[in-house]
Amino acid sequence: MTSIGTGYDLSSSTYSPDGRIFQVEYANKAVENSGTAIGLRVKDGIVLAVEKLVHSKLLVPGANRRIQTVDRHIGVATAGLLADGRHFANRARDEASGYRDTYQSPPPLKALADRMGLYVQAYTLYSSVRPFGISGIIGGIDKTGPALYVVEPSGVYYGYHGAAVGKGRQLAKTELEKLKLAELSTREAIFEAARIIHLVHDDAKDKEFELELSWVGEETGGLHLPVPKDLFDEADKKARAELMVVDD
Repeated sequence: MTSIGTGYDLSSSTYSPDGRIFQVEYANKAVENSGTAIGLRVKDGIVLAVEKLVHSKLLVPGANRRIQTVDRHIGVATAGLLADGRHFANRARDEASGYRDTYQSPPPLKALADRMGLYVQAYTLYSSVRPFGISGIIGGIDKTGPALYVVEPSGVYYGYHGAAVGKGRQLAKTELEKLKLAELSTREAIFEAARIIHLVHDDAKDKEFELELSWVGEETGGLHLPVPKDLFDEADKKARAELMVVDD
């Protein structure tokens, strides 16, 4: 990916001779250096989970969340630059609100993913701006059922049954592929999500981290909400116990 001295990486509006945009590739590297985020689309809803790396012991636990609600039935988890993730979530809220105002109905997941893909892609077109240094997982339930999308720094978006972005994405994808997602409930998926996040963190041997979990489904009344503390603690404890057994 080297382009030192070529000048083709000075602007996101410049193509290299082989058709690459280096600024977009650098943005993908920013995502790869971030904590892992995963999304699971199961039979009755969506579960989002994030490995939030703790860079200082002085940080307040629970602050600086990487999972945010953008509409009553939609959540977003991001991996990459925290500030870019917040701006992405705020824009998603504006798009969701605009859809409600125009059509007097909740925004479908595909429509929101499409609008966010167009917005992110616009930041790859001009030399006065830089691409977003995040990948965003958009999950929720609409009239078609559970839906899960990933918007990448290039602006392209894909629909997934199970998605992973960030540093541990390869191991997380391998674990997700082993699951029969269409047969899992959201409650079961929470335990699997916690296990996968602990597994990818242990594999990287990185800094301390906080686990973030949210869900939307029948048990939440179709609302995107943080996982209740008792269920969160149970899933976190079980994931740690399983990891210790594997290590032994």
